[in-house]
Amino acid sequence: MRYQCALIAVKDVHKSLAFYQAWFDMEVEVDLGANIALKGGLTLQENFAGLVGFPEDTIKEQAHNGELYFETDTLDELDRRLHADPSIRWVHPIKEYPWLQRVLRIYDPDGHIIEVGESMGSIFRRLQKQGHTIEEISQATQHPASYVRDTLEGR
Repeated sequence: MRYQCALIAVKDVHKSLAFYQAWFDMEVEVDLGANIALKGGLTLQENFAGLVGFPEDTIKEQAHNGELYFETDTLDELDRRLHADPSIRWVHPIKEYPWLQRVLRIYDPDGHIIEVGESMGSIFRRLQKQGHTIEEISQATQHPASYVRDTLEGR
């Protein structure tokens, strides 16, 4: 047995596809009409309730019990673009966590939470450019020094 993908229930598969293509550069791997598999392991499923035999009213919007996670090396650029689009619904603007990663969260068209965080590699590189040692970066970001070193060395 092996893991295949994450599938999310959507009201309008084409609207959701357009959202994920526009904001996250996701590409279609397989388009089966009401079911579209995107490269990277996300699948959009229209009419999920009917497919599995659930009452339609059991499909909840904005359940706040999970999220899709993306990383970028250009968080500030994405933040500017998202703020320029009045259709974007925000969970919260950029915030920084104790491990120095900055993230933002928005909702997709069906109320699924999307988190976009700075890649840890970009944080490690920024701190290294500021003159911090691998040990200091490790302590500041709460990541093992071996992971910091491997990431900075491109492994």
